[in-house]
Amino acid sequence: MALQVHAHQSANALDATLARWVGARLSDGISQRGHASMVVSGGKTPLGFFEQLRTLDLDWNKVTVTLADERWVATDHADSNELLVRKHLLADKASVARFIPLKFEADTPSVGARLASRALAALDCPFDVVILGMGEDGHTASLFPGSPQIAAGLFDASGDACLATENTSKAPRWRITLTAPRLLRAHNIAVHITGAAKWSLLGDALAGHDVERLPIRFALNQERVPCHVFWCR
Repeated sequence: MALQVHAHQSANALDATLARWVGARLSDGISQRGHASMVVSGGKTPLGFFEQLRTLDLDWNKVTVTLADERWVATDHADSNELLVRKHLLADKASVARFIPLKFEADTPSVGARLASRALAALDCPFDVVILGMGEDGHTASLFPGSPQIAAGLFDASGDACLATENTSKAPRWRITLTAPRLLRAHNIAVHITGAAKWSLLGDALAGHDVERLPIRFALNQERVPCHVFWCR
């Protein structure tokens, strides 16, 4: 199953194309099964995409949104991915979409991950579309190279959707992430990246197989799920 790359000359063009592409997959899910689901990522890169997507004419009340990962912070904290998604995506026409958070009240991140797994267990799978980012170290979601939990996040066979992971190089240290096996339970994957540095890193990721060194490889170098890269300079 060949990787497909969609290159654009500007961020605005990329955001619009990705929004239409995701919207079409959500519409397909609604038509075929009466509902659809998607996984989105945080950070600055998807903000324009979110703001385009939320204006599309979809049956948003039949769409469920969740996160690829979340930081172990309060949901009103500036670093919260939930806060970012509520502000930039779950507005306008998308305000009626169902949202499943990954951050729950718990004493530890590990307990929080179990609660998030339980919340996601009620969601029909596969996801219609998973949208991933890629860090300059090759991480995606909160699957970080060098993390003590990286092997569990990439290869865990327990069936739990979520895992507590540590980012040892940047605060906040603890995160809740969907595991690679859970993210691969999808009809479509999109990797959303910008800039020359990440384009170069994408080439490195495609040229090798050590997924613990560059975790994004779990999505790029697999044959189960169609994977599309959306990129601009």
